[in-house]
Amino acid sequence: MLSSRERVNRALQHQEPDRVPLDLGASAVTGMQVNVDAAELKQQYGDRLAFWGGGVNTQHTLPFGTPDEVRQEVRERIKIFGQGGGFVFNTIHNVQALIPIENVLALYETVREYGRYPL
Repeated sequence: MLSSRERVNRALQHQEPDRVPLDLGASAVTGMQVNVDAAELKQQYGDRLAFWGGGVNTQHTLPFGTPDEVRQEVRERIKIFGQGGGFVFNTIHNVQALIPIENVLALYETVREYGRYPL
C-alpha cells in the first residue's frame, strides 16, 4: 500500500494516468493537454472540478492554424468546459513568439464574445 506522499508523487509525475486530481483533494485542474477528451472530462468531473486552461492548442492550432480555426477551437472549448460554470479560459502554455498576430487576435476576440457567463 502506498503512503499519501507516494501517491501524490506518482500522480504529479503522471505515473498513474488513470488517477485524477480528485484523489489529491484538488478542486481545480490546470495545464490540461489538448489530447484529452474535453467532453468526457467535463462530463465525468465537471460537477466536482473547475478547469483552468486547455482553451486552445498552443502547439498546433494557435501557431499554424488559420484565424477561423483558432476561433472554432476556442468556441468549442468554451462551450464544452464552460457549461454549468467551472471554466477559466487560458491557453495550455504561454503564447510563443512568431505566432501570427491574427491568430492571437482571433483568440482574444472569440473569448471576449463567447466567454462570458451565462453561456
